Amino acid sequence: MRKILRIVEDNRASSGVRFVNYTVDLIVLIVINTILSFVSVWIYNYTSINFFYFYNNGGLLWEFFCGNLVSFIYYFLWENYSNGRTVGKYITNTMAISTDGVDMTTQQVLYRTLCRIVPFDALSFLGGGNGWHDNWTDTRVINIKNYVAEKQAKEEINSIGTKENA
Repeated sequence: MRKILRIVEDNRASSGVRFVNYTVDLIVLIVINTILSFVSVWIYNYTSINFFYFYNNGGLLWEFFCGNLVSFIYYFLWENYSNGRTVGKYITNTMAISTDGVDMTTQQVLYRTLCRIVPFDALSFLGGGNGWHDNWTDTRVINIKNYVAEKQAKEEINSIGTKENA
């Protein structure tokens, strides 16, 4: 269990902003899946490899599997290599960080991404609290501008009385 800093909790993104993040990322995932579907049809038409036919016509369980796989890859790559941000978080100027105020570890990003597979996890933040994938991985989605401003103010207050070197 990581330490939960008050500055992180005070600068959490609102439920409305989290919903915008989710909606934008969902639209991006729909576009990605649509592109993958067209590509798989095109490849099947030219190669007759059954896998590419099955991608579009595999049934409900196959669609669930493929959708979760594409979603997992999307969230993991974006949050791991983009400092806790996805396309939705870039638009709303938010990011996911660890509750102790540092960048998420790769392990946290992996667990956070795996937790998204849980049914209704995407809507778990609407009650005003943290989402399940936040609570289970000791992470929070914060407003970057407010967080940086408050962090800088605290650092300036803490530096009062220390001798500056010219």
